[in-house]
Amino acid sequence: MEPVPLDTISRHLISQERPKKAKMLVVDDEPDNLDLLYRTFRRDFQVLKAESGIQALKVLSEEGEVAVIISDQRMPEMKGTEFLSRTVPKFPDTMRIILTGFTDVEDLVEAINSGQVYKYITKPWDPNELKAVVQRAAETYDLLKQRTEELRRSQAQTALLSSIVSVAQEASNLERSLEPIAIAFGKNFYADGCILQLVEKGTLISHQGTYSSTTVLENWLEIDPLANGAIASQKMQVAVNVPADADLSEVPHYVNSGTQAHLIVPVTLRGEVLAVLSLQWKQPCTLREDELLLLHLSAQQVALALTCSRYAPTAVTV
Repeated sequence: MEPVPLDTISRHLISQERPKKAKMLVVDDEPDNLDLLYRTFRRDFQVLKAESGIQALKVLSEEGEVAVIISDQRMPEMKGTEFLSRTVPKFPDTMRIILTGFTDVEDLVEAINSGQVYKYITKPWDPNELKAVVQRAAETYDLLKQRTEELRRSQAQTALLSSIVSVAQEASNLERSLEPIAIAFGKNFYADGCILQLVEKGTLISHQGTYSSTTVLENWLEIDPLANGAIASQKMQVAVNVPADADLSEVPHYVNSGTQAHLIVPVTLRGEVLAVLSLQWKQPCTLREDELLLLHLSAQQVALALTCSRYAPTAVTV
């Protein structure tokens, strides 16, 4: 299949956010060492500090996953290897580095062999060596997260396309095909709400399918400028940060519903708009180009599914 031409997508607003610093956690019961670690990495990371393994576990429960943990081995109450082992089940991708001034060979070997520790550094450490190790650890973490996300995305895309095909094969009529498609798209793109609404002769009609992750979803597409623009232009309309968009930030239905990101995909076949697909989020979001292209391709599949459903044979009762 040839690549989708980018002129099929109208980017109403694309947010350009600066990449955030990765988080790292440094753990040491000696305040001087803790401050030194903080000063060493504060320019490149968002550095969190803890003076013990117990405190570090509390920090992680509040802050969530970090890219790298540097922990001293010999600390009161809990050794560094014990602390790190307790972080593995919840944060398997985090890179863990041990600082040790002792020859705790058995503890270190077991921790490294079990995958709980990425690297150990002996005290006193060389700042340049430690920086190099942390940089490699952060790159490894990024690679792991990227591969995990690619696998998740691939599985989600397969599930989405499979759902559309199933609807085409199983739906007994056009109206009943709308809800399962809306649910599949809403869940796949982690939307707070999704609406698939039919269009006839360039006008939205009442038949629709909806998905909402929280409450009942209000449908205001008939008066929405993005929906009207998608129907008129037959191009995808994207607003990823409504509060920052002068054209939409004061529109009542955006303000009242709390929608901060909205994407409208026209479902077309042979130059005719059959439906529009609305994805709504309660917070600004960033959509990758591959996600936009997936939406466009999926919309083509939806057009075929709706056409199949429209002409599905009706059961006759004798």
